[in-house]
Amino acid sequence: MIAATRQRFLDDYVKIRHAEGRGSQDAAYYFALPYRDITGRLQDQWTIRAKSYRYLESRVLPPIEKQFGRPLRIADLGAGNCWMSYRLALRGHRPMAIDILGDPLDGLTAGRHYQPHVSFPRLSADFDNLPIASGSLDIAIYNASIHYSTDYRRTLSETRRCLRPDGWFLIVDSPVYRRREHGEMMRRERHQQFQAQYGFASDALASIEYFDEPMLAELSGDLGITWRISRPWYGWQWALRPWKARWQGKRPPSRFWILAGRFTTQEGRQS
Repeated sequence: MIAATRQRFLDDYVKIRHAEGRGSQDAAYYFALPYRDITGRLQDQWTIRAKSYRYLESRVLPPIEKQFGRPLRIADLGAGNCWMSYRLALRGHRPMAIDILGDPLDGLTAGRHYQPHVSFPRLSADFDNLPIASGSLDIAIYNASIHYSTDYRRTLSETRRCLRPDGWFLIVDSPVYRRREHGEMMRRERHQQFQAQYGFASDALASIEYFDEPMLAELSGDLGITWRISRPWYGWQWALRPWKARWQGKRPPSRFWILAGRFTTQEGRQS
């Protein structure tokens, strides 16, 4: 990532996140995540994150934990304020929190609140250059984050380097669309919203910002990925969103699937 482009992205990102009301000076805020936003500012979003994490913890992780039969070495990629690393450490695993943002309210520095209770490394790095030894990870979790990648093939190839041959990568809380044009519509709407609200489009990086079903099939073929798709239940209001969008003449909304991937070959066609 070119330094100037990266810094512009970070500056824009922090401005938006702070304007949205993320983070707190109160340590209790971080210990309550993802189940409750004690500030009350973004509870709707954290309700979704909590349901995703509960599903991950109860349905996705147990078979992998059984497979290895020991504490897992996990990279929490796009860790933000490190809430997931904290939860994984409480579960007995060995997480490392990785992000390019060091912000004291919404980035790695906020992870200081957890350190008196559990200890895990907090590392500043981007997805395509991970400070992790080859073949050393059991799981890589993209924590509402991989959609910031500018090249999924490059990003996932770096993940493949870091994973054990029998390791897994998990994609949580990234938007998935049935068709590519719906994802592109979302991108345009989002940039227009940011331009109107903040005075800039937040497009310093050419982030992909979504997945679509053909894209998942292409990645499977190119990188030798076998996908397992989980569809958490987010409630009736969430389930009715497609019908509401159709009635209002809007594009179909995203789905938040949990994607569990394994590399069935060590080298894909475009590695």
